[in-house]
Amino acid sequence: MHARCFVLDDGNARIAIVINDNIHISREVLDEAKRQISEATGLPPERMLMSGTHTHSSVSARWKNPLQPEKEFTEYQQFVAHRIADGVRCAINNLQPAKIAWGTVDLPGQVFCRRWFMKPGTELFNPFGEPELVKMNPGNRPDLLKPASPVDPQIGFFALETAEGRPMALLANYSLHYVGGTGPNHISADYFAMFADRIQELLGADRLDPPFVAAMSNGTSGNINNNDYSVPREKRKPYEQMRLVADQCAQAVFQEYKGLVWHDWVPLGVRQRELELGVRKPTPAQLEHARKILAEPARPDKFPHERNYAERAIQHMESPDTVRVVLQAVRIGDLGISAIPFEVFSDIGLELKARNPFKPSFTIELANGGYGYLPAPEQHKQGGYETWLGTNKVEIQASLKIVDALLEMFAELK
Repeated sequence: MHARCFVLDDGNARIAIVINDNIHISREVLDEAKRQISEATGLPPERMLMSGTHTHSSVSARWKNPLQPEKEFTEYQQFVAHRIADGVRCAINNLQPAKIAWGTVDLPGQVFCRRWFMKPGTELFNPFGEPELVKMNPGNRPDLLKPASPVDPQIGFFALETAEGRPMALLANYSLHYVGGTGPNHISADYFAMFADRIQELLGADRLDPPFVAAMSNGTSGNINNNDYSVPREKRKPYEQMRLVADQCAQAVFQEYKGLVWHDWVPLGVRQRELELGVRKPTPAQLEHARKILAEPARPDKFPHERNYAERAIQHMESPDTVRVVLQAVRIGDLGISAIPFEVFSDIGLELKARNPFKPSFTIELANGGYGYLPAPEQHKQGGYETWLGTNKVEIQASLKIVDALLEMFAELK
């Protein structure tokens, strides 16, 4: 498990980007890492972008309730902050003249919408007993109708080489949730880390000094996974599917890499904004339902999530009314990178790509914190796991405000 650190400097501006092999990292932990880095190097915190990959076979550095930070860090949270700070300091110490390039390549065969409309007559309900139109991860079954959202098959990336042409670093982005499929109780960085290892191998960048650094960041994959529910899923051995996905991603990037246009210098820029969002609260009916469920014995056979979400409803009721989240817009030459602290739906990522003045562009999700899923308002109407109160933590209009804020920041950078 690594913190994979990149530092870029155009002579006027310096930017740090860190991709962590972690399922969730709370904003306050990343703020502490930024504080340590700034104290040691002078790099302003607003020029640091830090995210987690959301590998599910890892531990978490998030608070139990990310809407209410606790007073003291856990030992593991302290460790994560320290190691991120160490990594960025090392990257700064390794700065040298370099060339940069960026590109995109499509890999459609590994991304699938995990939210499905079901055929008429299929009854779907959320944990509060409210009817829904969409089911998350339905499996291959006869009452499937159609996926609820489009996928984004594009891998975006930038790469660095020394002036002599030796590979230095590569940061990629793909809108695919973790793949999974480890052995029992294994800790794994999932396909994200396997991609980093494979692209290093393909570029002939093993065992360099300073070492080549590669990372795969998580794009807008809140509603996307690696399962095509329209067909029966083939059984795989542990790690087999991860390796397949990682290899296909790396091979696609490697082929695109061969035709990249390299630049000796490009302008860098960052805009950061704190956006205040309303915390989603239970309706009176949901609150009444939650209290009723908690007053009765658990019924895991009837609805396994019922009690869990009743507790989450109470937690949301007791949480602050608003939360301030960090948004960032990053410019690297003509490449634009959005940073959003949610598990973002693919529809939102595609809209940002279409409207962003920088071409190409991509979004790194779970960046600078983690506050649950971010569906657009129309997906809230459909229902499904990602829209449930407790899985989704902020106001229903949040995605609209976030997109508007990011596009304003990119306009400033342009």
